[in-house]
Amino acid sequence: MPREFRVRREQLLPASPAQVWNAVATAEGNLGWLYPMEIEPRVGGAVSRGSATVLEWEPPRRFACRADGEDGFSNTLDYTVEPYDDTHTRLSLGIHWVHPGTPDDGWDTRADAAEKHFDFYRHSLAEYLRHFAGRPARYVRAARPEAATPGALTAVRDRLGLPAGAGTGATAKITLPHQAGPPVEAVVDRCEPGFLGLRTADALYRFYDGGPWRWPLWLGHHLFAPDADTGADGETGADGDTGVAQAWESWLAEVAP
Repeated sequence: MPREFRVRREQLLPASPAQVWNAVATAEGNLGWLYPMEIEPRVGGAVSRGSATVLEWEPPRRFACRADGEDGFSNTLDYTVEPYDDTHTRLSLGIHWVHPGTPDDGWDTRADAAEKHFDFYRHSLAEYLRHFAGRPARYVRAARPEAATPGALTAVRDRLGLPAGAGTGATAKITLPHQAGPPVEAVVDRCEPGFLGLRTADALYRFYDGGPWRWPLWLGHHLFAPDADTGADGETGADGDTGVAQAWESWLAEVAP
């Protein structure tokens, strides 16, 4: 019997319906809070370089896409954008996995990871719309190759220069490996087990501790400074092989434990 996993969330976002639609349904918008995701704007269009297909396309209200695996596994992502009042828009978004056979022992682990990452991405969407909506973004991804060990995120905080008690809402000076000069002021916009979000005047810095799911320690940053180094399709990392990603990869390699 197929096994299914669903998550559905609703949130009010501090933006117009047009801004929310641009953020969730365009390649440029996704760079500001999610990851590079090219979208061909029509039903049947390709998503993420052909790895998924557009199922619904009703701008500026409905967008859904699905990725199908060779073993029959599918992953569907959908958005519904609705006006709420003069300053906010309601967004309903969900993910739906289907596994056609007997899931392996890692199914529950992947489902738990998906739900927690999903909520962190939703938070990043709100931060992007509140502080950076419409600004061109560059995406940086870097990771350590091995699974994260206990205390990895604490080590990240220490190396950045965050005080031990700096929780959500705190402001602190942090040292960034890709920027020369003195430490910069950052707001801790998210601090919870497994995830750390920092916001500066021109970036959202996202850190992911993959240890609970036997994944690497990794980061996915969204840079809005006009001089940010970038590779193909707005992404820095393996595809772009550029200085920002290299600086972070070297930095992560030195972070203990």
